[in-house]
Amino acid sequence: MRRAVCPGSFDPVTNGHLDIIGRASRLFDEVIVGVLVNQSKSGLFTVDERIAMLREVTASYDNVRVASFQGLLVDFCREQQASVLVKGLRAVSDFDYELQMAQMNIGLAGVETLFMPTNPLYSFLSSSLVKDVAKWGGDVSPHVPDLVREQLRARLTVERPG
Repeated sequence: MRRAVCPGSFDPVTNGHLDIIGRASRLFDEVIVGVLVNQSKSGLFTVDERIAMLREVTASYDNVRVASFQGLLVDFCREQQASVLVKGLRAVSDFDYELQMAQMNIGLAGVETLFMPTNPLYSFLSSSLVKDVAKWGGDVSPHVPDLVREQLRARLTVERPG
């Protein structure tokens, strides 16, 4: 079975993430969306909330499942019996960092990294940018699934003067 991991924090999941997950699901028998648990960072959404959102928005893919991990990504890959990571690249600046990670992962555990260029519609998109726009009442509906938009609205409602 060809199995791959799509890792990330997904705080929150965006349409850019879903584009990469969907494309990976056509290339591999199984795709595991690995949600990073980083206890030194407090996210907007808990890991359980992120997992629940991801499960709902990826439900249409029969070969995608969602799980959390902490520690080394290569250890998670080993546990999942996946020898490939799939990562989306938005810009050349992403490549420098991701290349170093890919080289470390192949050296540590023989885990290959497949880089996918993002769809140009999502080349500027990041979870941080979505959160910033949502915080100030901007329309993020073109950038996230409806479920995520509603969760952001509920979590980030800010009273604006005037």
